[in-house]
Amino acid sequence: MTFPRIAYGTPRKLPKAQSLSGRVVVLDVAFASNAGGASFEKVTLPFINGLGKRLAMWVDHHDHERHGEYADDPRFVLRTKAQHGACPEMVTPERVQWAGKVDTICCHIDFDGLCSAAKWIRGGEEPYPGADDDARAIDTRMGIPSERAEVLDRALRGNPRDDGMRGMMIRYLAEGAQDKAMLREFRLAAEELLAKENESKRLATRYTIRGDVAVCDARVRQGFYDKTHLLLMGQELAPISLVHDESTVTVAARFDSGIDLLSILGLEGGMPTRVSVAAKKLDEVLDALARR
Repeated sequence: MTFPRIAYGTPRKLPKAQSLSGRVVVLDVAFASNAGGASFEKVTLPFINGLGKRLAMWVDHHDHERHGEYADDPRFVLRTKAQHGACPEMVTPERVQWAGKVDTICCHIDFDGLCSAAKWIRGGEEPYPGADDDARAIDTRMGIPSERAEVLDRALRGNPRDDGMRGMMIRYLAEGAQDKAMLREFRLAAEELLAKENESKRLATRYTIRGDVAVCDARVRQGFYDKTHLLLMGQELAPISLVHDESTVTVAARFDSGIDLLSILGLEGGMPTRVSVAAKKLDEVLDALARR
């Protein structure tokens, strides 16, 4: 099995195109929205142009209004979250074969992205039976993932800056997820999420309800917290949850809720059910949500 070079990217922060070797495939990285200072023009487009003909394929499942501009380019396999709840199911043997030899994989930093990378390395074959379903359950927060996938997801969320662990996890998955020693390491790493979850639970007691929005002030806290976990707890109280801290305002709704936060907040690009903007826009966001 040949392992290409691995690079990591997010919608807001992509590696420099010139730093990536040879032909490149991009997996599970959304086009940037215009929220939080990032934008398609500032982040995504320069990356696409920088790669040029070296871009072998871009596979993603996040909503974005600029997808249509690439509909005639077969290298871009772009769908919405409603069409595909997770990216690995879009990595098929046919697409891997069509793309041809790839020297570098640039993938997102969560379980969905790493599983996509591993599946690509395996020629479009799942790392283990049910991996696609696990990725969908984790990325949509609907359904119950397997115990193994939950360990891997928790390890990643507990150590969000550990590229070494991400690389080890891609290898673990690409080799068929059979290495028990590696899995033990991931279990240990997953334990680090407990403190963040406990802080999230403590912060959740601060939620206040404003109409159909649950609002949590996380500016004063006792340590790191898991924002996704905190937002999900807010959605148990109201259709929309909002968490704000010293740097960011994040608003979220269930991905199948039909709520379009981008439209409500007057933003372009990105996921309609999860939006982050600068903390200084808190009052503006609250006003927009109150008028919906």
